[in-house]
Amino acid sequence: MKIKRTTQAAAVSAALLTALTMTGCSSVRSGSNDVKALAVDAAPDAGFIENPTQQVKRADLPFQKVWIKPGFDKSLYHEMVVAPVNTQYMMDMDWLHKLSSANYISDVKTDIQELANYFRQQVLTEFKEDPQHRFRVIEYAGQHSQPALRLELALIQIDPSQPVLHALGWLQPGGGTAAGAVNQRRAAFEGRLRDMETGEVVATFADRDMQDAGPLDLTRLTWYGPVKGIMDRWAEQFVAIANRKPNEIVSDPTPFTLRPF
Repeated sequence: MKIKRTTQAAAVSAALLTALTMTGCSSVRSGSNDVKALAVDAAPDAGFIENPTQQVKRADLPFQKVWIKPGFDKSLYHEMVVAPVNTQYMMDMDWLHKLSSANYISDVKTDIQELANYFRQQVLTEFKEDPQHRFRVIEYAGQHSQPALRLELALIQIDPSQPVLHALGWLQPGGGTAAGAVNQRRAAFEGRLRDMETGEVVATFADRDMQDAGPLDLTRLTWYGPVKGIMDRWAEQFVAIANRKPNEIVSDPTPFTLRPF
C-alpha cells in the first residue's frame, strides 16, 4: 500500500510540475482536471442517480461523472430552484456505524444536516451573486414564471478527520485500512437537474474532491475537516458551468498543493 501511494504521489507531482512549466496561469488551470484525475478517485455510485452507468468523464467539465440528455439546451431556462440537500446516503458511512457513543452519533447527525444546509446556502448565494445573473433563483416551484430547472443534490461521503479516527482506534497499529482516510480529506456528492415543467431529469453529475490541508490545519479539530471549502468550490463550479459558452472548458482547481512536510 505504501508503494502504491508513493507511486501515485510521484505521478501527481510530475503532472503538477509539467503544468507549472507551461506559460501563463490559464495553462496551469487547463491541466488541473488531469491532475485531479490522478489524485482523487471517483466515489462509488450511491443510488441518488437512477442510471449512473450513463455518466462519463468529460474533459471540459470539472466533475468526474456527467450525463446530459441529448438535445438539452440550457439557454431555454431562466429560473432555478435549489432543493434541500439530501443526506440519507451519508447515514451509510462505515465509520459512523463504528461510533460507540450514542451522544456523539447524535452530534454527527446534527452536523450532517448543518453541512447540507450550508451546501445549499452556498449554491443559492453563488447564483444570486452571479454578476451575469444567469438564473433567477426562486424558492418554491409555484413561483416560476419562465422555464425553470430544479437542482437536486445529495451528499454521499465525507471522510472523518484525524480526531475521529483516533477515537475509533483506526490510527493505532493494526487499526484497519480506514486509517488512510486521514490523508484524503475527501467529500463527494451526486446531483441532477430536473425540468420543472415536465419533471424529466435532463442532466446528472457526481464528484468527489479533496481539500488541501497543512501540518497545522485546524479544520481537523472537527470530524468533517475542511469539507466546507470543498462545498464552496462546488458551488462556484455550478455557476461557472451555467455560464459556460459552447466549447468552453471549466477546469477544477488543483485539489492540493505540494508541501515538503
